[in-house]
Amino acid sequence: MPFKIIRNDITQMKVDIIVNAANTDLAPGGGVCGAIFRAAGYDALAAECARLGHCDTGRAVCTKGYKLPVKHIIHTPGPIYFDGKHGEESLLYSCYKSCLDLAKAKRVESIAFPLISSGIYGFPKAKALKVATNAIMDFLAENEMEIYLVVYDKGTFEISSKLFADVEEFIRHAEIDERRRLTKREAAEAYSMMDAAIPTVGNIDEMLRHIDASFSEYLLTLIDKSGMTDAQVYKKANIDRKLFSKIRSNPQYKPSKPTAVAFALALELDLDGTRDLIGRAGYALSRSSKFDIIIEYFITNRSYDIIEINEVLFAFDQPLIGA
Repeated sequence: MPFKIIRNDITQMKVDIIVNAANTDLAPGGGVCGAIFRAAGYDALAAECARLGHCDTGRAVCTKGYKLPVKHIIHTPGPIYFDGKHGEESLLYSCYKSCLDLAKAKRVESIAFPLISSGIYGFPKAKALKVATNAIMDFLAENEMEIYLVVYDKGTFEISSKLFADVEEFIRHAEIDERRRLTKREAAEAYSMMDAAIPTVGNIDEMLRHIDASFSEYLLTLIDKSGMTDAQVYKKANIDRKLFSKIRSNPQYKPSKPTAVAFALALELDLDGTRDLIGRAGYALSRSSKFDIIIEYFITNRSYDIIEINEVLFAFDQPLIGA
């Protein structure tokens, strides 16, 4: 997955580069900054930062990774939030862009960010998350890189309280409906099975001659019909280019369920279309699965922003969609 929100300690990330939410003097600080200095080796990292001396807000500089399991540390001073009327969002966006441009220049494949400025600098977490995802997705529209947004716990960021409440209510009603239908459906299925005829060999042969197109074959047909390019679709689906190449080259490739769902969302399929596409990979949408209910909520509301959907899935402790 090119962009993933993950709950972890950023100093434990096994990526090429981690990002430090620095101050303009590049001096050791508290929070994430202090943790990075301690894990890298305080004296060595502090000495290199002292030699660099200064970095403007919204810009970025690079040091060695020292004792961390990374090649480099990129340091970027985030903006202090006042009232949102002093260019804070633009400066924060510049932090992410500067880091990603520097990482690209280093020719690395992976980078991990904290949620910059959302701690003692006071940037509202929901706004900070929106700026971060906008900057990252803008970069990924033109570039290939594995990008992680690392949060220490769910309280580190906030999705819209209304969105969370709406999804929570949708899940509650779906689960109630499922429990009500379960007994009736099981009884009907049991009764139906009593009268079902055992398929003959001839019937099986006939069924095999009418096997539908595979997931890969049908996906490529849908992409052609959509008018989008392959790259537009797999980037919108938050899918790695290498994985998409495997899907394209192997008609029998079976993706994971989150990957199959990601393509359905990228193509903005309705519920029936989504069930048809993921069914070709052997999956279904079930009202007994919280993950599936959340996906149903967004499709029902014609909301196909995969990053927003992943934020909600993360908030409900569900697997994220994508590769």
